[in-house]
Amino acid sequence: MRVPMTEYLFIDLDTERWICRVCAHDFGDARGNYKEGTLVHDRDPREIHPPVIDPEKYEFTFSPDPAYCRILEFYCPTCGTQIEAEYLPPGHPPTVDMLWDIDSLREKWEARGDDPEEVVNYGPGENAVTDLSARFDSVGGHSHSTHREGEH
Repeated sequence: MRVPMTEYLFIDLDTERWICRVCAHDFGDARGNYKEGTLVHDRDPREIHPPVIDPEKYEFTFSPDPAYCRILEFYCPTCGTQIEAEYLPPGHPPTVDMLWDIDSLREKWEARGDDPEEVVNYGPGENAVTDLSARFDSVGGHSHSTHREGEH
């Protein structure tokens, strides 16, 4: 049973592995940090946030100083999908952003009796919900239909 955990990550409860939702790459033990199985790009923050004012004239340019900030981008090594990005001080290890009780997660999904891939509708693939308008069409009779001048 595969449970969608983020837009691009499953936990396969049968094998207890982190899996890419785009290409099925195995990132590693689901009881550990999926980031250990990714490609990591240590990006200079000035590439993302270029100086607003001339760095030749001013010490502070509204751009992050790479001596104090770095951006880590985590990618699937098979398909190249960006899984996560985080801002950290230089030398700080990647964060552990998700720790799950796998046994409890399995127990809850088995008790529920539903297929998590059908229930959780976000992320890439055929199960993604791309048109949310149906969720709002019947709310309180409110409509966003075209209104012509002179009609009430």
